[in-house]
Formats: sequence, structure tokens, C-alpha cells
Amino acid sequence: MDYIQIIIETKTEAVEALSYYITEQLEGGIEICDPKDVISQDRTQVWYDLIDENLLDVDMDVVTVKAYFAKGINVEEYVSKIENQISHISQFLDVGTRKISVVEIPKEKWMDEWKKYYNVFRIGERIVIKPSWIEYETKDNDIVIEMDPGMAFGTGTHETTAMCVELVEENLKETVLDIGTGSGILGIVAAKLGASKVIGVDIDPMAVKVANENIKINNVDMVAVEGDLLDVVTDKCELVVSNIIADIIILLAPKVKSVIANGGIWIASGIINTRRDDVVEALIHSGWNIVKIVEQNEWLAIVCSRGDADA
Repeated sequence: MDYIQIIIETKTEAVEALSYYITEQLEGGIEICDPKDVISQDRTQVWYDLIDENLLDVDMDVVTVKAYFAKGINVEEYVSKIENQISHISQFLDVGTRKISVVEIPKEKWMDEWKKYYNVFRIGERIVIKPSWIEYETKDNDIVIEMDPGMAFGTGTHETTAMCVELVEENLKETVLDIGTGSGILGIVAAKLGASKVIGVDIDPMAVKVANENIKINNVDMVAVEGDLLDVVTDKCELVVSNIIADIIILLAPKVKSVIANGGIWIASGIINTRRDDVVEALIHSGWNIVKIVEQNEWLAIVCSRGDADA
């Protein structure tokens, strides 16, 4: 099937919010082309020499978000919706040029194009993320995760995902719930680290499809299911992780308590630093104890706990 590709020029700060809107509200696929992801890679690795040099000769402040939809949508309507959402996001974040273009693109071309932006990289002490088409020689204690994101968000290159991976490594529990699982990367990390039960939840059917494919590739004991949080999750988990956006974290603050075990840990990420106070206030208001806040560039991840009083 061919796709309609809607290309949006924006800034790093707006990527999470825009991507969430496209995947959750418009049910589109996402490709994020951030040139800073290329220059942040380890230049000592052999594969770094294979990167297209044209990728380094671009404006590093411009991030391209490419939205994919099945051919046959009302393109003008979808562009209008995206423009309106960008206007809304611009009240809180720098959205950049807002330039939008539309092309029709064969599926085969799309599947090859994003590979240029995705390479082997390490997160934390032990986690190594690699795409299937690149060879990697495993080192001692490496936990290698093979991740082909396809049309779902979350490959580990973005600060929010990287912070979550490190925090999952630090706070691993036996039972884990990944809310907004996307590509499934955070749940797969938990399963690889030794969690005995891992559930991924996402409202986007494409994300669930890709997540289950990645689960199979990595041969881990995890399941990804489609639906809203409380509609599909009944058991309580000891660790909950959600890499979404600030507004959704705020909405989830009272709801997550119903799916987390007493004394459990919630890792909430995808939070732009300008929304820090809003999110912290919502968490405290909902009875969460703030354990730790970590920050990379303009992004935050918050570790909070549920105390005995919430039982």
C-alpha cells in the first residue's frame, strides 16, 4: 500500500507533542528525522563512517516530522488539523518554521529512508539498541535489544526514551506496565533485564502491531495490547513506565494509582521542562511521592512512588 506523507518542519521541543497528536488522534505513522541524533552517536564505532555525510550538512535546529497515512484520506482536512494542533502547541513550545508539505510515497521507499537515521547505540551501563540490518559484536554484560521501529514511536534515540531506559534499569521490578508502549522498547528492556511479567498498552493499533513484532524479534515474555489504560489492565504492577507528554501524565496521575501495587514505582517521562511545575503539582495533588527527577537537555523524567496510605 502506498502512503500519503505529510512533512512538518519543527523544533526538537515540539516533537513529542506533535508526534503524540498524529499517532493518537489521527492514527498516523511517524518518522522523526532529527540531525542531532546523528552527531550524538559514538564516532569511534565502525558504522559511524557509513553515515551519509549529507545528513551532517543541514540545519541542526530543524527537525522533520513525517506523518504517514494510508492513501485515500482527505489530505486538506488532515493538513488543517495538523496546522491547528501546531498553533495550539506553539502556546507552550517553540514549533519552528511550521512548514508543511505533502507527497505520495511508495511503502518500499519509506521503509528504507528512515534507516539512515538509526544506528547502534548504548543506553546506561548494559543496554545496547541495534537495528536488524547492522551487525554488532556483543561485549561482556551487554543486553542487546534489536529494535526496528517501523511506524511506531520510540527507538531510544530521544532523550525521554533514553532516560526511561536508564530509570527502568535502576528501578526494575518483577511486574511492569508500559503505558503508551509505542515500539515496545521500554517493556522489552524490562523483560530483558529480568522482569517476570511485562504488559505494554497503547491506544494506537499500529503501535501495538509493531510492538508485538519487536517482542517476537527479541524473544521476550511480554505482551502488547490495544486500548485505554483502565479498559485493558486489571492487575496491579510494581513498576509503571509512561513516556508520553506532560498533559497526558497529568491526566494519568490519579488513574495510574489503580494499576500500581502498594509501594510501587511510576516512571513518568516525555515532560518538557517548561511544564515541570505543572506535572509535579499534579503528581503531588494525586498523592504521589516524588523520588527523583532527572533531566536531559529540555526534557524531564520523574520517578515517583505510591505510599502505604494509598493502599
